[in-house]
Amino acid sequence: MDVITEQAYKSINQGSKSFALASRFLPKRYRDSVAMLYAWCRYCDDIIDGQEMGHGQLSNYKDGQLDRLSYLSKKTTEALSGKFMNDPIFDGLAKVINENDIEHKYPEQLLMGFSMDANCRVYRTIEDVLDYSYYVAGVVGIMIAKIMGVKDEAVLDRACDLGIAFQLTNIARDVIDDAKADRVFLPQSLFLDTAINGSAKELIDHNNLAVLHRAVLSQLSIADEYYKSSKVGIEALPFRCAWAMSAALYVYRDIGNKIKNQGPKIWSTRVSSSIIRKVYLSILALFSTFLRRGDNYAPRQMLYQRPRF
Repeated sequence: MDVITEQAYKSINQGSKSFALASRFLPKRYRDSVAMLYAWCRYCDDIIDGQEMGHGQLSNYKDGQLDRLSYLSKKTTEALSGKFMNDPIFDGLAKVINENDIEHKYPEQLLMGFSMDANCRVYRTIEDVLDYSYYVAGVVGIMIAKIMGVKDEAVLDRACDLGIAFQLTNIARDVIDDAKADRVFLPQSLFLDTAINGSAKELIDHNNLAVLHRAVLSQLSIADEYYKSSKVGIEALPFRCAWAMSAALYVYRDIGNKIKNQGPKIWSTRVSSSIIRKVYLSILALFSTFLRRGDNYAPRQMLYQRPRF
């Protein structure tokens, strides 16, 4: 295993045990590329948020965010232009993009999503949150689908939907931790009929947990529509790719279901699933993939329409 691939697997194994498990079901030629793409995404996210593998929030992480974003943009542009960076993160990204004929606009759009963080974007409506979710997660779904050989724009739309669903679930899971870091990704519109405005300070107040949970349930119901849509695209994938994506869907959706079923107390500890639970869900995903009949249908007219530039 070369240095680039070794670094990629180290990143995915440390950064997302759920996605690392799901990716194991991919053929190796796809698995390596997915790991390298993940490593770049994880690195950029950590640089912007002042974390390491998604953990250990620095108290002053907002200081210099725009400068760090500029650094990431410069390094990414150089890597994609063909310059050898002597950096496994960026050289791995270039390898993935070039070998899988992925348009440069997609990694560039991911950085545009991080710019929303750096510029402290305020999310007033669910449409605002969906827009953010596209840039930081939907584009990742598209790039992974392209790694798997998908060219059909309709299937890429469904891959985008899966990324958006994951992001909406992540927001629900991390809502308290994000608020403690003065980040709010729940739209203000979800609090219009409540006694609070949905500010970070209000979200970490235990007296508001019931209100917060109701708002999160509304966002998770929207995530469910995107999960449903994504299944149409998963059915179009080769068997092992479909299994891997179904496993990821089952594991992430299970997080949302835990939040729904356990109520406000869910945030007393980090929301997660045991490895046994993840293996069980992966087996369910395997049977689901075996039984796929091509009769899943979920129209997309009312869902987010990704930019076509």
